[in-house]
Amino acid sequence: MSGIRVLVGTRKGAFLLTSDGKRARWDVSGPHFGGWEIYHLKGSPVDPNRLYASQSTSWFGQMIQRSNDGGKTWETVGNKFVYDGVPGTHLWYDGTPRPWEFTRVWHLEPSLTDPDTVYAGIQDAALFRSIDGGQAWQELPGLRGHSSAPSWQPGAGGLCLHTILLDPSHPERIFIAISAAGVFRTDDVGKTWRPMNRGLRSEQIPDPNAEVGHCVHRIAMHRSRPSVLFMQKHWDVMRSDDAGESWREISGNLPTDFGFPIDVHAHEPDTIYVVPIKSDSEHYLPDGKLRVYRSRTGGHEWEALTKGLPQRDCYVNVLRDAMAVDSLDPCGVYFGTTGGQVYVSADAGDSWAAIVRDLPSVVSVEVQTLP
Repeated sequence: MSGIRVLVGTRKGAFLLTSDGKRARWDVSGPHFGGWEIYHLKGSPVDPNRLYASQSTSWFGQMIQRSNDGGKTWETVGNKFVYDGVPGTHLWYDGTPRPWEFTRVWHLEPSLTDPDTVYAGIQDAALFRSIDGGQAWQELPGLRGHSSAPSWQPGAGGLCLHTILLDPSHPERIFIAISAAGVFRTDDVGKTWRPMNRGLRSEQIPDPNAEVGHCVHRIAMHRSRPSVLFMQKHWDVMRSDDAGESWREISGNLPTDFGFPIDVHAHEPDTIYVVPIKSDSEHYLPDGKLRVYRSRTGGHEWEALTKGLPQRDCYVNVLRDAMAVDSLDPCGVYFGTTGGQVYVSADAGDSWAAIVRDLPSVVSVEVQTLP
């Protein structure tokens, strides 16, 4: 029976949660890098022993950690990121230029085919790649060189490149999302990029229908149908059926369409999950109830999933990288909260149980299926 490893990044270290295919009893390992912020932790899809972690503190800055043995031991690899071209600037909220700077790695995305190739999305928004297991990092400069880059403005969390999707059917195609610029797509491994925001509308910006400037919180795809994308935006849940060329709203009967994570069932490309929160000023759950919402129709029609989740006096949040699914059957769904709880559903969301309850605030949750 296959096993599961859940990779949890928190404000005060990394935790590895392992179980067999029943996903009923769990072993908890950690904290790894205790006291350090682990902003993202992700494993290679082709080598279950290869893990990468984004580690940072205000004292020592940003580091990349790598494990070659499934998290038993770790080594610090390249923390030198080589930039191409001039640093550049972008606009601050008042329209004045602000120099580009490196703050942290928000997201690590290992290659679908090579465990030594991994991409990094950083703040301020830029995309880097390593082809030697994280030892050396080179910017893919076409993104930051896009003509719209000077107009990118930060979201509340900063000008962050937080989502990287690799298209399994087009090896040269990559989707990224930036808060607050929007979605971009390359079809030549980062040499050139196009904005993919037609159909998005954001009342908070001068031109609500602008080509660039939308605060996208997260995008997701199903590997069997990569031309279909789902988006949790700063207000609105959206869908694209043409690889990002256009978007339409699918918020439907959600109690609120503001939230951060969105993910897709491993075996049902039209089954998607979101966790709505109250608003952009109140980052907690509506009515004090922890509810995951599932659509089995690709959007519009949503059902609240509550069995096993607290339904009173619960005011946590679920951040953009803190939800994941496994590849077992039935599909497992996982998420972590800012209150330190990590939940699992071994039946695609019908019922939930807490794996752990008292971790530091959870920033990211990823899953590996083990042989």
